[in-house]
Amino acid sequence: MKYIARHMESCIERAGRSFKALLVTGARQVGKSTLLRHVYADRPYVTFDDPVLLAQARTEPGLFFRSHPVPVTLDEVQRIQELFPYIKMTCDASEETGLFSLTGSQSFHLMQHVSESLAGRIAILELSGLSLREIDGMTFTQPFLPTEAYITERRKTFHRHDDLWRILHRGSYPALYESDVDWQMFYASYVQTYLSRDVNELLNVKDHMKFLRFLTAMAARTGQLLNYSKVAEQSDITAATAKEWTSVLEASGILVLLPPFSNSALTRATKTPKIYFRDTGLVCFLTKYPSAETAMNGAMAGELFETFVVSEILKSYANAGIDWRMHVSYYRGKDKSPRREAEIDLILADGDTLHPVEIKLSANPKLAMTNAFDVIDRIPGHRRGLGAIVCMYGEPLWLNERIVALPVEMI
Repeated sequence: MKYIARHMESCIERAGRSFKALLVTGARQVGKSTLLRHVYADRPYVTFDDPVLLAQARTEPGLFFRSHPVPVTLDEVQRIQELFPYIKMTCDASEETGLFSLTGSQSFHLMQHVSESLAGRIAILELSGLSLREIDGMTFTQPFLPTEAYITERRKTFHRHDDLWRILHRGSYPALYESDVDWQMFYASYVQTYLSRDVNELLNVKDHMKFLRFLTAMAARTGQLLNYSKVAEQSDITAATAKEWTSVLEASGILVLLPPFSNSALTRATKTPKIYFRDTGLVCFLTKYPSAETAMNGAMAGELFETFVVSEILKSYANAGIDWRMHVSYYRGKDKSPRREAEIDLILADGDTLHPVEIKLSANPKLAMTNAFDVIDRIPGHRRGLGAIVCMYGEPLWLNERIVALPVEMI
């Protein structure tokens, strides 16, 4: 299969020169192992899908490392947490960097072991599925930020997509682009593997059908405020179980919970996070949109488009080695008027400058879509930067000196 270059490669190379260990986390099938095998093609690769190696790593970790000296790539390390004390000892005994390259799901237990054993010794990067930039083979790697400098630079590689909904429906898993894989079969197998392996590793779910109903209910709410009670009612589980299972979806890289922007000046702001699935193809599969046409014309078209845009923006930060959680939030509240909610789909923080972003499935951007942006003007200690409407218009369009409409392909 043809390898698709990943924008995180340069971050991994830099981290390998600066840290003794590197951990790439992310959901199943996003390409973690393939990425590390490409970047570190000259070092041994060990996968713990091999039951013999898994047993030795768990029972005789000292012997395991005698058979597999550093530098080495270890795949799916959440399954062999017995090795972490030995990884720590190896790191402490050497002055060299780049000793270990690891992959693993970002589960609570894995990150606990990492923070306890390898603090200060390890770089952690989070990989998602393919970005639109990567699918197009672009080399542009700046994180999305609606500034004049970004727009000027991004124009050099910008081109329109007539098949954007095909890509949105197809999803972002590399296997769907590296070979002729049947879409329905891929996602059916993905969900089954996720349920049978990842969920059971993170959580002992006795009724997989209930979990599948919960997963589907969450997919139907992508782009919406998280309401545990409503999801629980639809899934026939308790709200406490819905909260616990949501943490599993987040830990295993299926969805993100986008935090609301918090500031004491916004006294009536919502404190509830929004749900966004990381892969729109998985949402289409779970909500039964079998083709790009049905997704584009369906009741969830707006939510699917918004989910795609948010996912692409978060990838642009993660692929540049930047933790998006420090920069991306949303706003919803009644600060503008007691009788009308104001909402800003995204707020992108760049120091004390806040860039408001509205996401619209429209080819006709209007200034009225940005009425809520002036909420930012009332936040002390911050200033409003250039705002944007990310939409289906064909090219960048300045609506006034403070707001620009950008095609989704400009992310």
